[in-house]
Amino acid sequence: MQTETANAPTHKLKDTEEAKRLAAIAAGRGWRRWGPYVAERQWGVVREDYSADGDAWAYLPFEQAMSRAYRWGEDGIGGFSDDRQRLCLSLAMWNGADPFLKERLFGLTNAEGNHGEDVKELYYYLDGVPSHAYMRMLYKYPQAAFPYQRLREENARRGLEAREFELIDSGVFDDDRYFDVEIEYAKADVEDVLWRIRATNRGPAPARLWLMPQIWFRNRWSWAQGDARPELALEGARIGVHEPDDIARELAWDYAGEPLFCDNESNRKKLWGQEDAGFAKDGINDYVVHGDAAAVNPAGRGTKATPLSALTLAPGETVTLRLRLRPRAATDPFADFDAIMARRIAETDEFYAALQGEMEADARLVQRQAFAGMLWCKQFYGYDIRRWLAGDSLQPAPPEARQQGRNSDWRHFASGDVDASQSGDIVSMPDSWEYPWFAAWDLAFHCVTLAEIDPAFAKAQLTLLTQARFLHPNG
Repeated sequence: MQTETANAPTHKLKDTEEAKRLAAIAAGRGWRRWGPYVAERQWGVVREDYSADGDAWAYLPFEQAMSRAYRWGEDGIGGFSDDRQRLCLSLAMWNGADPFLKERLFGLTNAEGNHGEDVKELYYYLDGVPSHAYMRMLYKYPQAAFPYQRLREENARRGLEAREFELIDSGVFDDDRYFDVEIEYAKADVEDVLWRIRATNRGPAPARLWLMPQIWFRNRWSWAQGDARPELALEGARIGVHEPDDIARELAWDYAGEPLFCDNESNRKKLWGQEDAGFAKDGINDYVVHGDAAAVNPAGRGTKATPLSALTLAPGETVTLRLRLRPRAATDPFADFDAIMARRIAETDEFYAALQGEMEADARLVQRQAFAGMLWCKQFYGYDIRRWLAGDSLQPAPPEARQQGRNSDWRHFASGDVDASQSGDIVSMPDSWEYPWFAAWDLAFHCVTLAEIDPAFAKAQLTLLTQARFLHPNG
């Protein structure tokens, strides 16, 4: 592994545009500030568990995730965020048949799967570069109702010697009755993010599809005093992003979207029978799926929003949505959109062509997609164990049993948004669906691979693990 601080991976890559961006990162340019740092699963993880018995899966199950504000991170399909995960993007979908929006990945908990916990979705990380100046993934969404309960029941019925029952086994993809939904990001500059969504009807008949490119703030204001509440607000045909001490931003879109606003807050009435104040996290879901107009804010303000697109796609038809999150500007946000996107794709091709040299074509594709998987599995990892054990001042106190439970001997661990003078902690995870913990052993092996394309990031990951705030008391 290289030990110098320069960020260009190897001499073979030094003349590529991506290598120049990596070198610029070493010089202080924030090309890695925005990336695919949003998990596809935050529900059921240890960090969100405030139970007495340490059963993380039962404490925050999948069905509650749409209605409960997370404490330590966010999740979403094809998510993108800044490295402190203050502002997030991800795609929600609805096929008109599901009981709720498809906002995050579904899977089985450890007790539900005959081979342990397991994601039950079809999604593929296709491309990307280390600076995240270009990223691409594909999600396959059935047109029939997603078989949540059948996946649970069939896997529960099968014994340890039987193979797992997967989504593809359920029949929901028969006759190609599904949508290919491709999610792409490209950066015009370090704070200027282009977002392209392309949905294709692979089935033999017209099909309805609701697409909701969502923007929201991670909830940092519900736990303790002192963190100002940010706001998203409808301003003409754009969403203004208002956060103290940050760049004035806007989200623009180029289609006939219906702007919907709610708040990234728990639905207290639905979850606990308490009185609600405001518009809860699942407001967009209730509006789209149940037609509840009172669930979204008619004033066009909140901390979570989407420009909804309701579509009917003919067989084989592809529809493209274009959005752009950028510092506020008077220029047309889409005048150069396609040119920038094409340029970033060409630069990605250039980067891998220089890296892969004389490799056979098929091997190139395999390696390139493998690198994409590594890059998409970076996550913002927020977790302060001392605060997690003690609880938050604006929330009910956790059970006393937690003081002798999981991680009670590791109170100095703190990661995420811990130092205002530094970037947030981005950790290479074993999977974007996430184990319930970060895995240091796995991460070290990841660095062997990541060093091929981004040695400085690989080195920084190993350095992160050896910081005092990350080390276990046993060393």
